Amino acid sequence: MNSGIAALEQTYHILFMALLVILAVLFFSCLIRAVVGPRMADRIVAVNMMGTMVMVAIAILAVMLQEGYLVDICLIYAMISFLAVTILTKIYVGVYLEWKNKGEEKYGDY
Repeated sequence: MNSGIAALEQTYHILFMALLVILAVLFFSCLIRAVVGPRMADRIVAVNMMGTMVMVAIAILAVMLQEGYLVDICLIYAMISFLAVTILTKIYVGVYLEWKNKGEEKYGDY
C-alpha cells in the first residue's frame, strides 16, 4: 500500500517538473516578445503573461514543496503584477495620446 503512494508522489513530482520546464520555455518566448515587440501593446501583453506564468510557477512550487507561505507570496505577486501592468498601460495611453495630438498640430486641418 505504501509503495503505491510513493509511486504516485513520484509521478506527481515528474509532472510538476515537466510543467515547470514548459513554463520556463513559455516565459522566455514571452520575454522575446516583450523585447522585440513590434508594438507597445504586444510588449504590455507579454509582460502581463510573464507575470501570470510566474504566479503559476509559484503555485506549482507551493504544491510541490508543500509550503503554504508560497501561496501568500503568489497572491502578493499577483497584486504587484496587476499594478505594474495597469501603470504601464496608463503610461502607454498617455504617450499615444500625446503623439496623436502632436501629429494633429503638425499637419493641422487642411
